[in-house]
Amino acid sequence: MKVIVCTKYGPPEVLQLKEVEKLTPKDNEVLINVNATSLNAADWHILRDDPFWVRLMVGGFLKPKNRILGSDTAGRVEAVGRNVKQFQPGDEVFGDLAGSSRQRKDSVRAKGYN
Repeated sequence: MKVIVCTKYGPPEVLQLKEVEKLTPKDNEVLINVNATSLNAADWHILRDDPFWVRLMVGGFLKPKNRILGSDTAGRVEAVGRNVKQFQPGDEVFGDLAGSSRQRKDSVRAKGYN
């Protein structure tokens, strides 16, 4: 799947379109095919590394730990983990994924709550 990644701090020109492997959701997670996401002031500060202490908050001293920016997301559930009962593939979803999806991997994953 293709995603825009932030591999280093800097201006918007450091963002790159890259191909990454498609993930399989864990038992209590859902995989979302994202149709739209937004960038906000927090993402801008992470990208620009401004102020400098942002590095301490987001966990990447030399480069961003979370390579995918954005948190407000809308899309369709593509796959669900075996313990997820509330969502089914094909469900349209939206939400704030900050601290869940982009904290772990270069994909968009959200916790599925039963």
